[in-house]
Amino acid sequence: MDINSDTVVVTGFGPFRQHLVNSSWEAAKELARIGLGSDVDLHIMELPVAYKKAREIVCQAWATLQPQVMIHIGLVSTSKAIIILEQCGKNKGYKEKDACGFCPEKGCCVLEGPERIDSTINLKCVWKNVQVEGMDVIFSRDAGRYVCDYIYYTSLYYGNGRAAFIHVPPLSQWVTAELLGRALQTVILEILKQCKQGIM
Repeated sequence: MDINSDTVVVTGFGPFRQHLVNSSWEAAKELARIGLGSDVDLHIMELPVAYKKAREIVCQAWATLQPQVMIHIGLVSTSKAIIILEQCGKNKGYKEKDACGFCPEKGCCVLEGPERIDSTINLKCVWKNVQVEGMDVIFSRDAGRYVCDYIYYTSLYYGNGRAAFIHVPPLSQWVTAELLGRALQTVILEILKQCKQGIM
């Protein structure tokens, strides 16, 4: 696969249960507004909270855009102002139905795939290096075994590990789309710095 070294794809999710406005997509739109600098060709995509359709969109993006890296943003239900950097995706254990009432075959992402795939991006290193105004940043190895984790694993599988997943809190009086957009900008620029230094 050829890699477009200046192309970055960022995805967020659409409406989800009680979250009619999904903070992950609002954050992605805000990131697109403020950008990642003139040397980055940023593409944002909204994913439905549906295993099959989201997978199709992600696989097509890898095939057609061939990005340097793909960053997935998802919503985590918490009252805290935190951003969670997820290091790996899991292949099995998907038993919860999506917004369409669908569950993956055998609760699995890729039937013959490895149990877990780690990102080639060292997100622990990113976690140590970033300071985000107004928010805490946390490192994690469990993206939750729902559509978020499913898409992350799928992206890591088809993108040869060149993906990252960031969980963000719901929008609130204290957590605005602007705050999340700036936080994502900080984290993703640190990821891109790591990519340039070749320490992935």
